[in-house]
Amino acid sequence: MPTDFKDSRDAGGAGDAETSSEAGSPRDAEAAAAGEGAAEQLVYGVGDERVSLTTRTREALYRFRVGLQEGMPLPLVIQGGIEAIQVYVLGLLVVALPVAGAAMSGGWLGADVSEVARVTGRWWLLGHGVPLVRSEAAIGGAGTMWFLPLGFVVLPGWLAWRAGRRLARASWSDQLWQAMLGSLLVYGVLGIVTTWWASSELIASPWWGALLIPLVIHGLGLIGGAWREAGSFGRLIGFNAAERVLHHSQYQRWAGSYVWAVVRAGFVGLVMAVGLASAAFTVQLVLHWVDVINTVMRLNPGLWGGAALMLLQLVFVPNIVMYTLAYVSGGGFALGSTTSISAFGSFGTDMPPLPVLGMLPDGPQVWVVAIPVLAGVVAGWWFMREGENHLEEWLTLRFSQRWIGVTLSSLMLGLLVGAVSAVGFVVLALLSSGTLGLGIFTWIGPHVWVSAGLLVAEIGVGAVLGNVAAPLFERDPVLDD
Repeated sequence: MPTDFKDSRDAGGAGDAETSSEAGSPRDAEAAAAGEGAAEQLVYGVGDERVSLTTRTREALYRFRVGLQEGMPLPLVIQGGIEAIQVYVLGLLVVALPVAGAAMSGGWLGADVSEVARVTGRWWLLGHGVPLVRSEAAIGGAGTMWFLPLGFVVLPGWLAWRAGRRLARASWSDQLWQAMLGSLLVYGVLGIVTTWWASSELIASPWWGALLIPLVIHGLGLIGGAWREAGSFGRLIGFNAAERVLHHSQYQRWAGSYVWAVVRAGFVGLVMAVGLASAAFTVQLVLHWVDVINTVMRLNPGLWGGAALMLLQLVFVPNIVMYTLAYVSGGGFALGSTTSISAFGSFGTDMPPLPVLGMLPDGPQVWVVAIPVLAGVVAGWWFMREGENHLEEWLTLRFSQRWIGVTLSSLMLGLLVGAVSAVGFVVLALLSSGTLGLGIFTWIGPHVWVSAGLLVAEIGVGAVLGNVAAPLFERDPVLDD
């Protein structure tokens, strides 16, 4: 039988009603009717008087509100489409407010409503990863702008996540695809509509990109929300992982357990590295706050323009955090074809006119490469606490020398944990990179492969140190009692 994601209160309410109908009697029914009549008189005053318009309106609004909370009896495809429209409208409003503020300031745009609408649509497309193509007649000539503000991605992703939870509550496990299909179809159509009214002779976006690329963020959000509501992917798709594991041998289970623990340790190392890079970025921003403010004052954007500029920089903060992680790894990042900045040195002075870039460090800072090593120490420590090192046990039995097993397994652990963390970094670094398609700003972002290779070594060394040192500080509940 398919899994039900719906609220258990429906089943509970049905069961209570059935129980009460079985246990009832004619005398109980008469008492209940008398109670209802008394309650009606308490509400309306006199039972035979006509109910006022205010009372009827209040009851209608209450029933409408309850209907919205409990869900509307519509086909799942239509429910998915309605959820997609909600996500689209809310995301568009969030973009429209700062763009309208910039137009009101008179600094960046004219007061023309159609131009504000086009710029809003372009930023919505850009925030979903759709490239904008400029013609030869545009300022700066022909080129393609693709730059994904990771801070903006959080909004449509979170809205889609909530929509996925609601659709999962309204669906059986074998019917959930209908709701998601309806939501994806409507969201894709809305993307095409957006590129239609946001394009002009100077700037346009491909219709196929507006149709397909926004579905990635929307689809991942829907799946994540449905997974959260179901509790597991197995329950979401009707797959029993525990039953499948029983069909494998004990050695295969040990190998799978070890690999899964290594993957999670690599994820811990990546999260720790991103967190430490965020802390380093915050400290650097505080130390150079005066330089950032001076840059803003030179631009003189005005009240509304300053607010729009602040929001613009906020949506790019996650991108800058990834640049910071590339910087502390030693690989560094590029701000165009002529400017490169890393912990070992920098060259070039041309950079985009973004005030937050005034906090960039001066000169080499070699000591910061210890930050990814610290993240690896945490990952190795976590692995020792979380997983059983079956590889060490197997190597010890094979070579009959524990020191050989400990050495080889520790080196392999460092290599695997560093590789998993580096793979996650590559994905985030590529998403945070982009091009403005203007002059020298053809590539902005981390030096992905150099930084990834250095992170493998740095996080790997830290994982080895953490895994070896953790037993010296951890208490064994069996041996110490």
